[in-house]
Amino acid sequence: MKLAGPVFQWRPDNRFRLLIDGPTFFPRMIEAIRRAERRIDIELYLVEDGYCVDRMIEVLCQAAARGVEIRCLLDGFGCLNLSQANRRRLSEVGVALRVYNPLSLRLRFRNLHRDHRKILLIDDCIGFVGGAGVTDDFWNPEKGGAFWHEAMVEMKGPVLDDWQLLFDGQWHSCIERRIWQLPLPRKIPDVPDIPWGASGHGRVAYAAARQHRDVVRSLVRAMAQARERIWLTTPYFLPGGKLRRAMFRAARRGVDVRLVLTGRNTDHPPVRYAGQRFYPGLLRAGVRIYEYQPHFSHLKMAMVDGWVSVGSCNFDHWNLRWNLEANLEAVDPTLAGQAHECFCNDFAQSELIDLDDWRERSWFTRLNQALWGTVDRVVMRFFNG
Repeated sequence: MKLAGPVFQWRPDNRFRLLIDGPTFFPRMIEAIRRAERRIDIELYLVEDGYCVDRMIEVLCQAAARGVEIRCLLDGFGCLNLSQANRRRLSEVGVALRVYNPLSLRLRFRNLHRDHRKILLIDDCIGFVGGAGVTDDFWNPEKGGAFWHEAMVEMKGPVLDDWQLLFDGQWHSCIERRIWQLPLPRKIPDVPDIPWGASGHGRVAYAAARQHRDVVRSLVRAMAQARERIWLTTPYFLPGGKLRRAMFRAARRGVDVRLVLTGRNTDHPPVRYAGQRFYPGLLRAGVRIYEYQPHFSHLKMAMVDGWVSVGSCNFDHWNLRWNLEANLEAVDPTLAGQAHECFCNDFAQSELIDLDDWRERSWFTRLNQALWGTVDRVVMRFFNG
């Protein structure tokens, strides 16, 4: 039996700020790097040459020149479009660069294991976690308002110690192509109880492929305890059975269950079609489904009453089978208020899906849903053996 990593506990006395969209969070992240004095740790999935990478590399090189220790952990697939010239720029100033699971023909299906986390930690005093990659899709002022909709959370306080532990574990393991593991009893510890009504409480929730799914276990349990609302937004909606059942039960007992999903502006149309096969059952159960219209919504966030989870996890069965994921969970009135405002803004910019209208959808849409839904089921049955 494979061993799982630790289950992190709740930490009090933290401060959080929800930052929406690249033009908001990238300048704050870059300013934090400019102020770094001792150490910068970065773990990223998607990194591509362009304006955004140039600005990030520029401030990292400046930090390295003044003696800051910098470690960058990048995913082997996600950084394919980061040029060798930019990698050399980092290496030449002393940035330690490691790549998780570089692609190789001999690895076959193990190539599917990816590090999907997005973490920036600076000097043990400030951190950022969310769903953004360092690409022009998220931030390029020269492109005006054409950016993917996303969120990062700025964090200060004791919870940073656990984020540092998560990063350090994967940093030291990635050379051997391993997922970070620590010896534990055969029974994985329970997810810690949510401190409902608290303030400034946060914890690290993560997934490590099939070995550890703390992030989704925690979401399902929060849903089971919901009294007022369950609001969830994700760009790739392929939920597992436990998550769907939790939504059904909550909606049927009167909880306000709403989903904000991607509309026509998506980078993976087949995934959108495959996920739409779940719409009828959810709608009949009373779940309200919104499709975001302005541009591609890449945002991954859940809000259950006063509990908020933000990070890299899409809560779909593909991510949870293959990926390393990490979310911040928080019980904090300030962050909950910011999340509530974000959701309300997104509801206002989304199309509400009506069951009657859905039954009148075009034959082309029906064909794509049947095709890609079948592909999804067949592939998952293959990998589940």
